[in-house]
Amino acid sequence: MAVIVRAGAAPLWWPGLLAAAAGAFVPGLTGRRVGLPAGAALFLVAVAVVALLRTGRYAQLAEGAARAGRNDFLQDRSVTVRNWRRAHRWWLLGAFVAAVASSFLVPGAGGLVLAGSGAGLWAKAVRIGRRERRDDALYWVRTDWVVRGGPAGRQVKAYRTTGPAAGDAAPGGARRRSR
Repeated sequence: MAVIVRAGAAPLWWPGLLAAAAGAFVPGLTGRRVGLPAGAALFLVAVAVVALLRTGRYAQLAEGAARAGRNDFLQDRSVTVRNWRRAHRWWLLGAFVAAVASSFLVPGAGGLVLAGSGAGLWAKAVRIGRRERRDDALYWVRTDWVVRGGPAGRQVKAYRTTGPAAGDAAPGGARRRSR
């Protein structure tokens, strides 16, 4: 489940930094002296909002989590990340273009908001990883419940759990290190 949350972090972070860097070279309507500090403030706001958004729903689903059964289909980490990024590629491209275009008004601000959203998703995945370590279980979402939407969408009825050694993802959605 944390893999789905974490899947969007890098595709938002790196293009956001690239858009912010491009915006630093454009004088823009407000100028760099206003745009970049405003972007830094918006970065912090975006991190906080994205990291704290829907945390109650995640906790509610985690409390009602059931052990994964034989009939539950759980995907590998790489398949989940690839599917999420393919499903959202046009939204990510549109967000990048909007962030670069916003540099003509407020230099760097749009890119820093995009990067802040990626950092917020990463922080949310870290928090989920702490809960997984505390509960000594990995949380999963059945693949048929997360067709469109996120790991806490309306169609997700409950999480499934496995032991921490199951699968190819570490707690928090990171790649499991080979030993």
